[in-house]
Amino acid sequence: MPAYDYPQDLLDAQAALDAVQAERDRFAQSLPWSAELLPGWTADKKLHSDYRPKKPDSPGYTPEQAERLSAYRARILKLTTQVLTHPYWATLSGPDRVEARTVLKHAHDTSAGPDA
Repeated sequence: MPAYDYPQDLLDAQAALDAVQAERDRFAQSLPWSAELLPGWTADKKLHSDYRPKKPDSPGYTPEQAERLSAYRARILKLTTQVLTHPYWATLSGPDRVEARTVLKHAHDTSAGPDA
């Protein structure tokens, strides 16, 4: 895979996007299963299993939780737009642009393989 000479502001925007998405995901895991107030439920037993899917009552999101989630979405949209509309992409075309975008998405990954 070829190396790309990304501008620092593009790398920074991608790193910020990754960080905000991870923070949003951690926050979302703490939320009730439904944004709205809904009663819990239990489904029918699954075939060849004793497992019965169920959910407890959901109190819905508090106004603060909904506002925080909305703020994450707005920040993610802003950063995504910043990354996707960066002038750097005009320097590439066709498959090179697609590959460079894919490589950028993983530019901040750290490897902890056997050689690390």
